[in-house]
Amino acid sequence: MPNLTIKDIARISGCSVSTISRVINDRPDVRPETKEHVLQVMREAGFVPNTNARQLKIQQSRSLVFVVKGTRNIFFSDFLVQLQRAATLYGYNGIVSYLDENANEIDAAEKILREIKPKGMIFLGGSVANFQKGFADINVPSVLATLVSDELDFPNLSMVGVDDRAAAKAAVTHLIEQGHRKIAVLGGPTTSYPSRMRLLGAKDAMADAGLPFEDKLFGLSNYDFESAYHGMNSLLARRAEFTAVFAMSDVIAFGAIRALVSAGFRVPEEVSVIGFDGITMSRYSVPVLTTMVQPSEQIALQSIELLVRQIEHGAPAQTITLQPELQLGESVRPLPL
Repeated sequence: MPNLTIKDIARISGCSVSTISRVINDRPDVRPETKEHVLQVMREAGFVPNTNARQLKIQQSRSLVFVVKGTRNIFFSDFLVQLQRAATLYGYNGIVSYLDENANEIDAAEKILREIKPKGMIFLGGSVANFQKGFADINVPSVLATLVSDELDFPNLSMVGVDDRAAAKAAVTHLIEQGHRKIAVLGGPTTSYPSRMRLLGAKDAMADAGLPFEDKLFGLSNYDFESAYHGMNSLLARRAEFTAVFAMSDVIAFGAIRALVSAGFRVPEEVSVIGFDGITMSRYSVPVLTTMVQPSEQIALQSIELLVRQIEHGAPAQTITLQPELQLGESVRPLPL
């Protein structure tokens, strides 16, 4: 009897579907003789319960999807560990979906919703423009983690992160306080909202100090080592003069330092470098990286808390802005007078 269902077993055995279900799940509230009869029918019919499908259904009922934009972003890798840990505390199962840095995360989310039907979604990285165009079609509770924007306002979208503009301003202000006046900026395109905010923050710090921002001191880089290495080499090829670099991420800072050292510059003796994120590697690099630390553990926990409140209690979306912290390392040195 091929492709038998639980209903077929109920019909053959003369028992109800609910009784068959209780036998399959080994529930104690079934009389022993009834249980043996049902099992005998199942054996004779060659019926094997689809426990994998049942388990998948159970997992889906408590599943959250983490949509990660940027497969080589080490900050997101560290952050995901904390996100999974926080989800487990609330009894949820986290499913990770990685996207290319240039992919449309809203299109991907719509496909995920059709295929997996999770209870909620957390987006790591994203384009504000993509959210503005398509997020209205996402109907599950969601959180945009590590990005806060006053340009987004949806009833089912919470946001948790730092003020990228203010944090970048604080980073560049630190360089200025160390006597640096010629400061290069290395980071992502202005189509990336965090990159745009961090560039504006750098410009704010320079404007407050009466320093001009020179376009030739801005180098383009994605958030990976190789791109940062080439971005710094491009800056050096322009014969741009600078004594310090603000890198829009720690990964970009490491790529930049490698390029500077390869070109014969000493860090920080000749060029100071400050990063952004505070990934674990920043504390163990040589030199130890000075960086603006995002409170990733706090962002992860609050993202999960907000999402669970939306899922289980219908709570309204919230925006939470957390404070970054300057981690003093060895990669920034005061400029000699």
